[in-house]
Amino acid sequence: MSGHSHWATIKRKKSASDAKRGQLYTKLAREIALAAREGGGDPETNFRLRLAVDKARSQNMPKDSIERAIKRGTGENKEGAAFEQIYYEGYAPHGIALMIECVTENRNRTVAEVRHILNRVGGTMGEAGSVSWQFSRKAYFSFPLGKHHFDRIFEIAVEGGADDCTESDGNVEIVAPVESFKIISDLLRKEGIQPEEAQLRMIPNQEVELDLEKTMQVMRAIETVEELDDVQSVYSTLRITEEAAAALEAA
Repeated sequence: MSGHSHWATIKRKKSASDAKRGQLYTKLAREIALAAREGGGDPETNFRLRLAVDKARSQNMPKDSIERAIKRGTGENKEGAAFEQIYYEGYAPHGIALMIECVTENRNRTVAEVRHILNRVGGTMGEAGSVSWQFSRKAYFSFPLGKHHFDRIFEIAVEGGADDCTESDGNVEIVAPVESFKIISDLLRKEGIQPEEAQLRMIPNQEVELDLEKTMQVMRAIETVEELDDVQSVYSTLRITEEAAAALEAA
């Protein structure tokens, strides 16, 4: 997974421009609103909301924007329609399977946009169930090792019930069952660790490695899909090597 982590770091850096940051804030606001709608507006009792708010703060999202998104989710702010979370399945070029996570208030618009973009980048839309069997839903954490000792983090991961805990080039990744998500998050917080990524995500059961040129084509296709406002995340079966991530950073 280390290549994926490197790629995620690169994408965060690229989102620093005003235009990209505005789009990022839109996606974060939708995530907050959806979490607040499902579990209430108090981050202390709604873990999903706490996670979404922490993520927004880590991206320097303004406090009033966060509060407005929470109120939209709880219904205090009647502005706009309610959001829903949907997964679409499909393929990128070279047969790489995709799970596309969307948050939308208009699923007809969203499915049409996703299908159009996939066709444009040389991919295809799949039927429900055609791709999802290739993924497992897992808790995922990623953060720099920094001043912390990996042995201690490994102990925390084991205590929290993690499936795997690895360190590569100063970056730690923890993969765990969904039910361990809150436990590990709380343990990391007690240790003074604020993950750069902490989410429930679709992890491929088996990755596919392509040559550098084809890998770059797929990565660019995924980035194009991610640029849609309604798309929150795109998960793939592509094995992203450090070489490919570095090549995309230099591009």
